[in-house]
Amino acid sequence: MGLVEDLRAYFSNHSDYTNMEIHLLGYNLQLFALDTLVDIPQTISMLNTQVQDLKGQASYVGALLPKIGDAMNADVSAIAAEVLQGNLVLFEPSSEYCCTLQPLRIHLTRTIGIPQTENVLYGSSSSFLEDVQTNIGILRKHSTGISLKTEAYTVGDQHPKTLLLFYLEDQVHPQLLNNTRQRIESGKHQDISHLQHLEKLLQESRWSFLSKFNVTELPQNAAHALQQGKIVLMIDQFPFAVILPSLAVDMFCMKDDHNYPLPIMYLIRFLRIIGILSATIIPGLYVALVSVNPEVLRLQLALSIAHSRYDVPYPALVETILLLIVLELVLEASVRLPKSVGPTITMVGGIILGQAAVAAKLVSSLLIIVLAGTTIASSAVVGFQNSVSIKVFKYVLIILSAIYGLLGLLTGIVVICAYMAYQHSLGIPYLSWPRLNQKDGQNG
Repeated sequence: MGLVEDLRAYFSNHSDYTNMEIHLLGYNLQLFALDTLVDIPQTISMLNTQVQDLKGQASYVGALLPKIGDAMNADVSAIAAEVLQGNLVLFEPSSEYCCTLQPLRIHLTRTIGIPQTENVLYGSSSSFLEDVQTNIGILRKHSTGISLKTEAYTVGDQHPKTLLLFYLEDQVHPQLLNNTRQRIESGKHQDISHLQHLEKLLQESRWSFLSKFNVTELPQNAAHALQQGKIVLMIDQFPFAVILPSLAVDMFCMKDDHNYPLPIMYLIRFLRIIGILSATIIPGLYVALVSVNPEVLRLQLALSIAHSRYDVPYPALVETILLLIVLELVLEASVRLPKSVGPTITMVGGIILGQAAVAAKLVSSLLIIVLAGTTIASSAVVGFQNSVSIKVFKYVLIILSAIYGLLGLLTGIVVICAYMAYQHSLGIPYLSWPRLNQKDGQNG
């Protein structure tokens, strides 16, 4: 009984650890499990039903256990690892035979609900959950072809998690698949608790302003990415899928676009491109025209802008940065606060505070219009992580425009384009265009 006592000492600080003796086909077996993860009474009932069909086939315990589970070494660390993963372990003391099996688990996950961070106009209203097994089933409902392949990895030494790699065998590029496999294999020892850890595991630069992968909780988006030849990763207890690689085209293309007529689809995508350019360039253009190059404007427009900035004590750069910081604080507060309070904070910050700032002559009324419009335009970008990148580039252009005017604005645009062209995601250039869909000939 040394193993039983060693395990009891190992789990001495685990109040949910359970060790009991059960009787199967005349054998007394020790059961090890966590009762917060395993439905022990139902599992024992299932085992009793299962072994009824084995009467006469198991002449000794070494023949019984492999028929109901997977044989394993009777080692404290190996058994503890299986127990902590939510499995059940059976052990026969006299012969020291040991096996692990999948028990009936206690239901700890929520039911499939509607997406919380992404809106769907035409498409499935289901979303991914924390349970990776449920996510596999949801994705298979949207990708029913025989070419869908799944590879499972266990990552992390201290806190192991299951990482699943999905791809379509007839669509994925072999170099992309092999590159991803190699990076996962080389980083399997790293624990994953957030997306920065995933970036480190995939050996991507964590100091890049551009996201190297897209995150989605919509199954149809993950299935569409697979059809484009991309790779989808799922991690246990992460309620979303990770799409690799991330490309610039993902900022304005999404699966729902294909539910519109073709001309409307292209118009919507063109509108998103206009939103991306407006959110990035317009604030810097305002600063350049107001503070450095007012001679570019028509006389009537220049006088109108000068009138709106009358009695404003700060230069254009300072008032723009201050108001942008206030807008970022309002947006951050609306995200963190409860849903019942968030809209109220947004209204107070966006309307009352803005109107008060104009009345107090702290900022110009034209700047309120410019920044409100660009904030709305940045929200038209597909993917929240992509809109954050646009905000960073916006500040770069504002600073360069305040120093060098229109020349600085144009230089900043060139620098940003060069930076984006330099970036890669899993060896794929960021500015590359996804290949055509082989089935319907439409772009992603």
